[in-house]
Amino acid sequence: MGWQSRTRTLQVFDTELSADTVEWCPLPQWSHVLACGTYQLQKGDDKTAEDSSAPSRIGRLYLFDCNPQPSFIPPLTETQRIDTPAILDLKWCHVPISERPLLGMATASGDIQLYKLMGPQQGTCGLEYELSTELGPDRLALSLDWSTGRGESSDVRVVSSDSSGSLTVLSLGEASLTTVCQWKAHDFEAWISAFSYWDTQIVYSGGDDCKLKGWDLRMGPSSPTFTSKRHTMGVCSIQSNPHREQILATGSYDENVLLWDGRNMKQPLNETAVGGGVWRLKWHPSQEHLLLAACMHNDFHILHCQKAMEGQDAPCPVLASYILHNSLAYGADWSRLPLSNSSPPSPQEPPQTSIGLTESRGHLRIQYESPTASFDTSLEDDSGRYIPDQSPVPEKSSIPDPFTSPARDSQSLSCLMATCSFYDHMMHVWRWDWSPEEKQKPSEPAPSS
Repeated sequence: MGWQSRTRTLQVFDTELSADTVEWCPLPQWSHVLACGTYQLQKGDDKTAEDSSAPSRIGRLYLFDCNPQPSFIPPLTETQRIDTPAILDLKWCHVPISERPLLGMATASGDIQLYKLMGPQQGTCGLEYELSTELGPDRLALSLDWSTGRGESSDVRVVSSDSSGSLTVLSLGEASLTTVCQWKAHDFEAWISAFSYWDTQIVYSGGDDCKLKGWDLRMGPSSPTFTSKRHTMGVCSIQSNPHREQILATGSYDENVLLWDGRNMKQPLNETAVGGGVWRLKWHPSQEHLLLAACMHNDFHILHCQKAMEGQDAPCPVLASYILHNSLAYGADWSRLPLSNSSPPSPQEPPQTSIGLTESRGHLRIQYESPTASFDTSLEDDSGRYIPDQSPVPEKSSIPDPFTSPARDSQSLSCLMATCSFYDHMMHVWRWDWSPEEKQKPSEPAPSS
């Protein structure tokens, strides 16, 4: 069966400061909420050597409400902005805390800050500062991960890595974030830290010393359970698969994504070259084989990892790429918001069935034109509503079906994403549509007279 894959820009937002992290709220009632963090290095005014050698780092936390109507109404509405220290990483807790979503933030001031989302489940929400804890002096907090990736709410903890090469495990209490343990894990910057979502006593870390390490908190952090030098440059992204036990994805400045089986960390299951340093990796919220990669100098890509998980040693095929950013691809995340493939009728109009492009009288609209003159287009009708694209792609895709069940071969998949890029300080919201390509029926012969 042939498949069509298409990405489509919905909105572009200028974050003013360099954007490096985006996160959709994973809780169903608040899945319309999106957070974006920024990082800006401000050098001294060069009046003295001391000023020029002591740069300051500022940041801003943005909060958005998303209503992805399939039209040209911008889906995002900014609801809040908070000036903060420079933000290196954002992560929502996967379970509600005191019945509210909780957002964790790793900052350049070396602390982990927590914000609680207040407001209605449907409608405008706002973040309120909850608490923070310092990791130590003279360091930047570089990453954080929650232990709640599979929705388990007991013993909620945070792991963070920092610029001194250390890891810190923190326990969340009723009104505190308490350090459980802290240890030196890497020789240089510890770019990334992550829990095993299936055994939250296991922590993984990656650093600028090119090493990927595992740690068992029950044994104490005196020595790692393994040390891998399979990556040839700094390891900067790790995520445990919340759907498949033992599956781990890692990325590096060496421009490769590696998939691992946690029971055998001597050799990866698979290696895929993606053409850019892999700053972030995100597994799909429900499709266990789909992996989103932010590839710094080479845009954003969606990888299909099914065959790799089954032990086939071949690169993961790329299902789709989003190439409209014009700077370092840093932040990326999947939304859990459901999407429809057609435009809803307005209250004044009766429902209409979707029509093909050849039957429409639509207008091609450029949604965003970049400084390098790249742009994305969609078709709209006279009232500005989106007309679904049903035209066939020029070539049939050889990429496998993202669903594993034969009974679902004819299902389509539509996903909403947010991505951000650094020096051009841009955040994009876009959708990816993946659908079976309908076979053209042979024309029937005209009846003989």
